[in-house]
Amino acid sequence: MKKYFITGLLIWIPLSITFMVLAWIVGTLDQIIEWLPDGLQPRHALGFNIPGAGLVVGLLIVLATGLVAANVIGQKLVRYWEALLARIPVVKSLYYGVKQVSDTLFSSTGQAFRKALLVQYPRHGSWTIAFLTGAPGGDAANHLKGDHVSVYVPTTPNPTSGFFLMMPKEDVIELDMSVDEALKYIISMGVVAPAVRSARPRPALLSE
Repeated sequence: MKKYFITGLLIWIPLSITFMVLAWIVGTLDQIIEWLPDGLQPRHALGFNIPGAGLVVGLLIVLATGLVAANVIGQKLVRYWEALLARIPVVKSLYYGVKQVSDTLFSSTGQAFRKALLVQYPRHGSWTIAFLTGAPGGDAANHLKGDHVSVYVPTTPNPTSGFFLMMPKEDVIELDMSVDEALKYIISMGVVAPAVRSARPRPALLSE
């Protein structure tokens, strides 16, 4: 009896958590509908709400923004908008800080979160998974001797919080696993281990 109960839990727990997360995402994005004028909202036209309508509208807004920003006129509008934001002290710091991080993370040529690493943390002899985020910069780089890399060490089971570290390059081991596999490994607290692959030559951590 206990065996069957545990088997049922193993099926329903991940399903329930997945549906809860999806429901939260859809419910949050449905708030976008409130931005529309009352006459254009589905509940006024149809008499009832349509779950997921905000998600569709959000995707259309993002797609339309990308299409507009991809042409010459759109690029000029983006530059004008950024110049306007640059005149607002607090908004300028916040916007450009977030923009720099997002450009680094989503750039096809960037190194951020492109490689999973094995590092010793929080003490020598204890190993954990980390992600390469780049190389130390600013005045911090002037005080570091030798080659160093910047890494992000996520916490488990919530990888959105963690620690930023600058470590000697020789103390970092590049892993033969994708970022998705490493994230699953972290979120599962080591239960879902990635498959072992055959060893093959790896490129340098930071390409010149």
